[in-house]
Amino acid sequence: MRIALDVDGVLADVIHAWLIYNNKVRTTILKSDISEWDFWRKYNINKFDFYEELSRCWKSWKDIPPTETNISYASGELSKMGTVDIVTARENSTHDDVKNWLKMHGVMFKNYVGVAEGTEKAKLDYDVFIDDSPINAESMLASGKSVILYNQPWNLDFPDPRAKRIYELKNAIDIISEINRN
Repeated sequence: MRIALDVDGVLADVIHAWLIYNNKVRTTILKSDISEWDFWRKYNINKFDFYEELSRCWKSWKDIPPTETNISYASGELSKMGTVDIVTARENSTHDDVKNWLKMHGVMFKNYVGVAEGTEKAKLDYDVFIDDSPINAESMLASGKSVILYNQPWNLDFPDPRAKRIYELKNAIDIISEINRN
């Protein structure tokens, strides 16, 4: 079993760090206000500014909280089920920061795979993807991949029931066990 595990929004709560930055320089936005993947449009934030600011947050990687308290345990349990690779879409300059963050939080994985755009993940050879992006999930499902969608405010309206929703990373264990049986 080959498992692709996303970082931003699944392991690392980088949007939390971005909101702290944003709320100092713009209108206050709460995480619960983010109801769509490209929410920055709603707030008239330039796409390139948003992604540059998100990348800048990774320069302070020690300040980015995990999405939950037991990511080390959950990633270890997933690693017992198959090969877990970190598969993340990001700017090249942030890879070392992300790797340092993963090490600091004890995330278990075999390989680190970076792609330029999230939808490129669907072209990779994995049995299951754990991601929070509804756009990535749609692309992965269209490519016949299994998707586990990590619950976030920006993916609550994702309509495709083929994507199995989880609220904690450890919830992926039972879903992957079921995929293995089939």
